[in-house]
Amino acid sequence: MGILNVTPDSFYDGGLYNTPEKALLQAQKMVQDGADIIDIGANSTRPGANILSPEEELSIIKEYIPFLTANVNSVFSVDTFYHEVAKYALDNGVSIINDISGVFKPEMAETVKKHKCGWVIMYNGRNRKITKENSSITESVIDFFSETLKKCEDYGIPSEYIMFDAGIGFTESFNDDIEIIKNTSLIKNKNCAYLTALSNKRVVKNSSGAEGEDKLYGTVAANVLSVAGGADFVRVHNVKENRLALNTADKIIRGI
Repeated sequence: MGILNVTPDSFYDGGLYNTPEKALLQAQKMVQDGADIIDIGANSTRPGANILSPEEELSIIKEYIPFLTANVNSVFSVDTFYHEVAKYALDNGVSIINDISGVFKPEMAETVKKHKCGWVIMYNGRNRKITKENSSITESVIDFFSETLKKCEDYGIPSEYIMFDAGIGFTESFNDDIEIIKNTSLIKNKNCAYLTALSNKRVVKNSSGAEGEDKLYGTVAANVLSVAGGADFVRVHNVKENRLALNTADKIIRGI
């Protein structure tokens, strides 16, 4: 999953692709480099970011999605937690909703059910729910996935529509992020696809000591370890380097 931020203030590449023409060139490059999905985001969720309203986000998305889906041969997802934005995107060529809210919302569930689309549901550590006294981050994520999947199934949304994301970078600490990566095989719900989204995040910077573009190396290493633990998709800024590394990892680990 290649990241296409059309925001001016995302933590890594904000402002680089915030015109339709720049976004088109980057989307085409990511497909050429091996992206299976292009994930479009118009609302920065970095710490301290100014969160856009549904109307503000939708006004930006409308400039990009019809143009990109008409001109790039790829599966598209939209990175949003607003059902209004999701509905518009799904009506204009997008196939997957990437929802980082960490909250099961009936409006979003209804949108997914109606459109029969994919739904990435992220555990958001900023909304962390302690289900057991002294529960670990691993236990908390597992419980969230299990409870959320049941809500989806009760709502009539089958498990094959769902992809879970453990929310690396949205947890309370660097150690939480490390634990999630180490315990991928335990955290992954066997009934659903699993997404790792750690590209250039805090866990990479703090573990490697790298800054800027050098965080690529730690990103690749952590993604390979995640795939070894059972991750099915990775969400990245640098598609080519991760694609080549994960081709090798797939061959060694899964024989693919």
